[in-house]
Amino acid sequence: MRIGLIVNPIAGIGGRVGLKGSDGENIQQRAYALGAEPQSNLRAASALEVLMHLHGTFELFTPPGPMGENVACQYGFNPEVIGKLPLGTTSAEDTRCLAKAMLDIPVELLLFAGGDGTARDIYIAVGTKLPVLGIPAGVKIHSAVFATSPRNAGEIATAYLLGKRIALRESEVIDLDEDSYRDGIFTTRLSGYLDVPYLPHLLQNRKVPTPAAESIRVQAIAADVIENLQAGWFYVIGPGTTTREITKQLGFPKTLVGVDVYTKEGVVALDVSESRLLALLENQPAKIIVTPIGGQGFIFGRGNQQISPKVIRAIGRENIIVVSLSEKLNALQGEPLLVDTGEPEVDEILAGYMPIVTGYREKVVYRVAF
Repeated sequence: MRIGLIVNPIAGIGGRVGLKGSDGENIQQRAYALGAEPQSNLRAASALEVLMHLHGTFELFTPPGPMGENVACQYGFNPEVIGKLPLGTTSAEDTRCLAKAMLDIPVELLLFAGGDGTARDIYIAVGTKLPVLGIPAGVKIHSAVFATSPRNAGEIATAYLLGKRIALRESEVIDLDEDSYRDGIFTTRLSGYLDVPYLPHLLQNRKVPTPAAESIRVQAIAADVIENLQAGWFYVIGPGTTTREITKQLGFPKTLVGVDVYTKEGVVALDVSESRLLALLENQPAKIIVTPIGGQGFIFGRGNQQISPKVIRAIGRENIIVVSLSEKLNALQGEPLLVDTGEPEVDEILAGYMPIVTGYREKVVYRVAF
């Protein structure tokens, strides 16, 4: 078999520094200035690590340097290097051109590491002409073409390589207008569809927004959380309409797609980065309040990367409060809530059963997995 690998080297770079995306050269420069470190090659490495035991049973085709060659060689593969890269920063056009080159080979499966913007570029280049699978490495990953984690991307690719019967599913490529998203306005567009090897439990669903009709139940959840706030504690509140209702009832401002910090009495900091969070949490008791992404079930690792493994370790699993409409949990049809923090050890700490606030003085216990 011939497998293609394309890595978007700047995917996800805006996540931990609180920039809500990585599209555009200005955003990338800001991310580097804020101390951001590229994550996408590390994410691709987690997928390739799973494939190492099949070394020699398939041919690997990849672009030069940071777009695939470096990480492939790091794991002992001897890839066929295709195409050329410009000096300096790579672009969306590079991704599209290299994906088209994969059609000419042709590869039987194209793996790519990136986010929704990268998925859109892959779709523009190849459409449904070959099977494609996303290794999640972006900030916002709403499309249904990604595995639930980099390791699970490796597991799906392994099953596909071994010839197991895996149906291809036409899955949505969805992207957001990042400028509007940073202002708290969700403007989504359906770019198209990609053919993705479908393995239940290992492939994520697309994001589903919270219906406006659920506002009364959201208010009940917020009332329960507020009743249990403790003086002297910091509360790190993640993005989402459910978590925003908590601050609304308290009379505090909230960034809809940012991570903010509060006490029972007021605002500590809005729209914080990972480094700012760590500085605030030094010698300070704190709790995290997050809500799952509708349709996907992620509580960490999608759109809230500022709450990084370091932050989670500093606060502790016992101080995490998950809030969710029961309808969101029911829509998962028994599938677990998910975490994909980028550190397997932290994912393992988070796994297991957690209490979920689903109403006023109402909780359920639900399983978390990675």
